Amino acid sequence: MKSNIYTEKEQLEILRERDALMEPAHRRCRDEEQFACVQKAYELAATAHNGVRLHSGMPFIIYPLQVARIVVEKVGLGYHSICAALLLGILDNTSYTVDDIRNLFDDKTARLSEGLRNISKVLENSGSVGRNSESEQAENLKMVLLTMGDDVRLVLIKMAEMLHFCRNLEKFPAQKRESFLSQAMFIFIPLAHRLGLYAIKSELENLWLRFRHPEEYADISGRIDKDVAQRAHDLDEFIEPISNTLREKGYVFEIKKRIKTPYSIWYKMRTKHVPFEQIYDLYAVRIIFDPATSDPDKERDQAYLIYSAIGKLYRDKPNRQRDWIKHPKSNGYEALHCTLMSKTGFWVEVQIRSRRMDDIAEKGIAAHWAYKHDGYLSESDSQVDTWLAKVKDILSSDDTSAIELLDIIQDEVGTSEIVVFTPKGDQRTLPKGSTALDFAYFVHTNVGNSAIAAKVNQKLAPLSRVLRAGDQVEIITARKASPKVEWLAFLKTRRAKRCILEFIRANSPDELGRAEEYLAPSEYKSDEAAELPIRIVLRGVNRPGLTSEIENVLRRIEGIEDVEISDE
Repeated sequence: MKSNIYTEKEQLEILRERDALMEPAHRRCRDEEQFACVQKAYELAATAHNGVRLHSGMPFIIYPLQVARIVVEKVGLGYHSICAALLLGILDNTSYTVDDIRNLFDDKTARLSEGLRNISKVLENSGSVGRNSESEQAENLKMVLLTMGDDVRLVLIKMAEMLHFCRNLEKFPAQKRESFLSQAMFIFIPLAHRLGLYAIKSELENLWLRFRHPEEYADISGRIDKDVAQRAHDLDEFIEPISNTLREKGYVFEIKKRIKTPYSIWYKMRTKHVPFEQIYDLYAVRIIFDPATSDPDKERDQAYLIYSAIGKLYRDKPNRQRDWIKHPKSNGYEALHCTLMSKTGFWVEVQIRSRRMDDIAEKGIAAHWAYKHDGYLSESDSQVDTWLAKVKDILSSDDTSAIELLDIIQDEVGTSEIVVFTPKGDQRTLPKGSTALDFAYFVHTNVGNSAIAAKVNQKLAPLSRVLRAGDQVEIITARKASPKVEWLAFLKTRRAKRCILEFIRANSPDELGRAEEYLAPSEYKSDEAAELPIRIVLRGVNRPGLTSEIENVLRRIEGIEDVEISDE
């Protein structure tokens, strides 16, 4: 939609968005030459899209400006990515070609622009059908990762774009909103979690909840506001002794308060079946310290010393201690966690991080790159690299389904993790509560299907053994062994359950009914069943609003995508 005239208010808004981007972009660029490229990309986009409006009526240029700002502020990417974000829409909506971008900028910017266009086509083609089931989004995820190739920046920029879309959902038609929400939940939230982008993951989750379950979102948000108003003074009193102690010991630090997000509370209430009043980790205090030295070992030692100092001030909750420094999470996260009882009688989670650890916790893989370039390589960097290599191996396998790929990523979302070891000492990360059999399927489907027992810490153990952090696990297999329906009763991960279900469907279909007794509906539905509509016909009923009530209830049930109700 083109209109040559922007109002004065719109022109001022464009300038505000431009200035809001240019300041952090200037800081992120290494020199004036890089910043000049960013300015050039903006000028090109502003000229190419001059007078063009989005369907919402907003000037088009505001969209790439806002995406580019997320790219630099929330993800921390460099000038090539900022330029590519500013050039969103150039290849689709103008006469510019990939070669033009290459000639005007460089090959990296051109390849990023082309890759972003290709990913957009994948998502747009699926969204136009109007189907947003898990199986379809699993296919989308696989296509997105295939399109990514060796450059994960493509996914990071698309993630920033998705956050922009979700922030502006009210401006899109209903079908487009549904498509974005489905892509956010099944593709971008799991990827944000896996790549360590906590800030983006958290905001996408809250936006998803706000639009998918508006009443529950409003209720939880109201409860949070009320509780925070009552606890604000108590939290300040909890922090004061910690600040005094650390200052006396000469640490350079800052302390941030963190309140659990509405989505995190909703998810916990839903999965743990607990009321709001029993969410004990509602409050957290984050201690971010500047290391006295660039030595990684001394940086970690400082974290333990801070932990020791504050542990003397308050009573702790032993089963809530987490050492993510000794064993970083698979997405690179490092920190010490403990939960302390305040003087006024409520639990507060305390997170201890260095400045580097905090950057990585918030910006994930992009922060890893920044610290690598500065000459510091965290051990946890190899964890992210290992995961990316694993994804590429999975994608290169012809017998890997899209749903299996989604399982691998989603198994880790919303769960705690443990680190276990292979007999050769290789480190593996699994969701907390995983069994030896989950580990077997994590290694390979064939290993799980032929498993008969396990060795945990060199001692014979059943496949149902729940693993603990630090366990060494070896799987014993037999050529003629095959999966048992009863295994479904103790498995933790979606991937392992689905592998067994697929084996039963292919080899023992008569056992399907018994297998489904062990699973939730969303776990045993076939891909085809997941997409079938539900049709309800009401006869002889004449109460105003009844069909709407039934439809609303059904739509809240997980897994139901399409409902048709008539009053024949």
